[in-house]
Amino acid sequence: MENRTDLMSARDGENESLWQGSHPRLEIKPLKENIIYDVVIIGGGITGVTTALELQRKGKKCLLMEAQNLGFGTTGGTSAHLNTFLDATYPEIDSDFGKEASAQLARATKEIIEMIRSNINALEIDADFEYKDAFLFSQNQEETEQLKSILSSSRQAGVKVSEVLENGIPIDFQHVLLFKEQAQFHPIKYILGLAREFLKLGGDILEHTFVENSEYKDEIHYIKAGNITVQGRHLVWATHIPPGINILSLRNAPYRSYVLAVKLKNGDYPNCLAYDMQEPYHYFRSHEIDGDQYLLIGGADHKTGHDDPEKAFSALEKYARENFDISSIDYRWSSQYYVPVDGLPYIGQFPGGDANSFVATGFNGNGMIFGSLSAMILTDLILGIENDLAKLLSPSRLKPISGFMDFVQENADVAYHFVADRFGTEIIQSTKELENDEGKIVELDGKKLALYKDLNGQAIALSPVCTHAGCIVNWNASEKSWDCPCHGGRFTTDGKVLTGPPRKALERIEIQKTGQPDKKAQL
Repeated sequence: MENRTDLMSARDGENESLWQGSHPRLEIKPLKENIIYDVVIIGGGITGVTTALELQRKGKKCLLMEAQNLGFGTTGGTSAHLNTFLDATYPEIDSDFGKEASAQLARATKEIIEMIRSNINALEIDADFEYKDAFLFSQNQEETEQLKSILSSSRQAGVKVSEVLENGIPIDFQHVLLFKEQAQFHPIKYILGLAREFLKLGGDILEHTFVENSEYKDEIHYIKAGNITVQGRHLVWATHIPPGINILSLRNAPYRSYVLAVKLKNGDYPNCLAYDMQEPYHYFRSHEIDGDQYLLIGGADHKTGHDDPEKAFSALEKYARENFDISSIDYRWSSQYYVPVDGLPYIGQFPGGDANSFVATGFNGNGMIFGSLSAMILTDLILGIENDLAKLLSPSRLKPISGFMDFVQENADVAYHFVADRFGTEIIQSTKELENDEGKIVELDGKKLALYKDLNGQAIALSPVCTHAGCIVNWNASEKSWDCPCHGGRFTTDGKVLTGPPRKALERIEIQKTGQPDKKAQL
């Protein structure tokens, strides 16, 4: 049994997020041999942990598996807003899915916020939960017209919203909507609290266990991770995007969003949540950590592996300094999310997957809400209980009109990068042409490489071909990772899978001390 010493919660990038401070270590017992679990859940973010707890509460024997530590992925990098309004606006949902769908989602989001609060209270989790007012504001006439449409559709869906004359932050506006009973919390403290209850109820956890593949035979899933094979009657992929090449890889576009945690000279921290309507939009809230108050400012989103992350941080910092009197920027980090082609997440039976296998993906910027909602839907599906939202959010749904052009454009973009990124790389004569702690896609002695030189000057050469679908990765100088522009696979500087759908590491290529590729090693 592990002791209760504190440890740092790692996440999927070089930049530390506000949530990664020391947390009590989980008391995880070794697995008993020859157990066939009722459900094996892969992925230790808010989706996986909540799903595991809900099923364990209902009497199922569950195993939760995580490639790194709990909260390593997007849960460790979220800005942790909890909203009853969504990135897919209610006018869009009305148009694409119908007004009843909007009403269903409005009810569900309100229930999820209450469920999170209830878990925190019942389990006595110190997760900094607070109800907040949220302001959505326009800054030009076109945005104001959109706001009016959002106001009407939100009210019809049953959301508490009104027009007001302030936006809660010192940024000019034209029109403002106020959404009541929104919330914020500390995501890592929350999921660790859920995990402790899961263990208390008899659930099992495997951290630092990367699942390589699974096989289904005789109604049992055999999940292989290194020299470990576990068995389960049901399998849940709570990995943000399911692994491998499948229809969900094609229906979700990977994006990165950027966050700053800053201190203000005047100490006047907003006591609200706020959002503008730019594209991409900015989002704001305050949070206190260990007695220090911070303002969180997020935005500058772009597709993973496309734009320059350092330029995104620079643009966000410039915006922040133009609008707030900042004394210091203490944290800056980025995180990944997936945008579904028709606006709503995919939660349910894995289309094209094995029997009794389930997925949850396409949360857009509402991961804390939809991750928690996924747990409720998946629990009902596994238990055979009818759930009103299961049909609406089914991964097998077909929407021939809604999202079709986005679907076409997204996959055309993937095809473009598959071809175009194979050309125009920088030709170098030696690894000496790279600075320490620098990565580049280069051509060296006729060989295309993903080349990184560490802080000690040691070069690491990898094949730049993503092991997921064969696209060429790009260097993320901020998070120190190789990011795929097609489906969002991300790799460490030594080629290991960091996040996303790939299952295999980038191929390692040995190079001579002179910096030339070792041709023998390529045979």
